Order: sequence, then structure tokens, then C-alpha cells
Amino acid sequence: MSNDNFNPSVERTLEARVKLYYDLRVPAETPAPLLIALHGYGSSKNWMMREARELAPAGFVVAALQGVHQHLKEPRERGGALRYGFGWLTNFHPEDSVAVHHRALLDMIDQLTGEGVADPARVFLLGFSQTCALNYRFAFTHTNSLRGVVGICGGLPGDWETGELYRNAQAAVLHLAGARDEFYPPERVADYAARLSRRARDVEFRSYDAAHELTPAMRADAHAWLEARARETL
Repeated sequence: MSNDNFNPSVERTLEARVKLYYDLRVPAETPAPLLIALHGYGSSKNWMMREARELAPAGFVVAALQGVHQHLKEPRERGGALRYGFGWLTNFHPEDSVAVHHRALLDMIDQLTGEGVADPARVFLLGFSQTCALNYRFAFTHTNSLRGVVGICGGLPGDWETGELYRNAQAAVLHLAGARDEFYPPERVADYAARLSRRARDVEFRSYDAAHELTPAMRADAHAWLEARARETL
């Protein structure tokens, strides 16, 4: 018989600091509108920065933040270099990943506005795929942090109707969907405009002849939407 006092039913924790990485493009004139862009599962800040720079209006600060969960991806060719992908959320205590996401965004906004780089009244958040729902969680929890949110080929939080932390926000929402998206098909996203409108003052939902991807038409519409919202006076 064991004499130790180990109890497998009690899960213990400790807190540790995590370092997140991001790329930043700063225009000549600051403070400027800020676009924080977050990639989807298996991607990286490098891909997201390329996409965000193409769709961001001139004069915007662009920051591409990389997910905290790293995983190894298969090389493209035999003998090729190993590749890494990054994600934001796992099924193991997902509330911890959500907390890291929220803290990272709040710290980034504080840092860039505190340095005089970004205009605190014109902060926008862009998410592709996995980060759509996470960004909506943030926008409708921290309701005074954002001017607008752009979601592309992604979903709503699973607790959108029942979550006690979500509140009405002044942030405008642009949600772009692909009619051929295998992960978020039309029947899944058909009611997104109505559901988002329960908490957002200004919601636009647009569908494209696209799969799970970011197309030139999506970039053009996101560009125009960001440019218009950045000129608005609330």
C-alpha cells in the first residue's frame, strides 16, 4: 500500500509568463489608426502580415500577432525544412487560452497607444478563421477598446447567446464569408448578421464566391470598410 498523499483528482496549477511575437508596420505619420491582425489555425504572423498589409488603408499601423500554441507541420517535400504552425485555442482548459488572447490584445493596445504610435480611438481587430470567434469574445467583453472588428471565414463564440460577460458595444462589425467554405458553409453562417446585431450597433455581412480563403474581393471590401470607419466620428 502506498503511503504518499497523491490525489489524482486534484489538478494543481502554477502561473508562468509567456512571450508572444508580432510584426509591426508603422506609417510615417503617427498616431494613426491601428489594425491588429490575427491568423487562423496552423498559420503564422508572417502570412497574416502579408494579408493585412494588402487590405489595410494607407496610413494605418498594422500589427500581426502570432498565436501562442506552436505545433510542428509536415515539410512540403521530403528532406525539406521543418515547418511550424501556430494556433490560439485548444480543448484543454480553453478559458486559459481565451485569457491569454485577451491579455495580449489589451497589452498591445496599451503599448502602441502609450508610445504614441496608434490612435486609441481608432483601433480595429481583424481575424481569420479560428480567431474570428476569439476576437468577437474580446470585442464584446472589452467594449471600449475597439472602433471595429473584421471577421473573415470564421464563427461566433459557442456561448454567444448565453455568455454572461458579453455586453453591447459601439464597435462596428464586418463579417465576410465564403459560399464554398467547407468549415463555415452558408447554412452555418446564414443568421450571423442577426445574431451579431443583438450586441453591435453596426453590422455588415457579405458572402463571396470563395472557399476557406481570403480573396481579392474580400481584401478590397475590407479596405474600403476600414477606411470609412476610420474617418467616422463617434
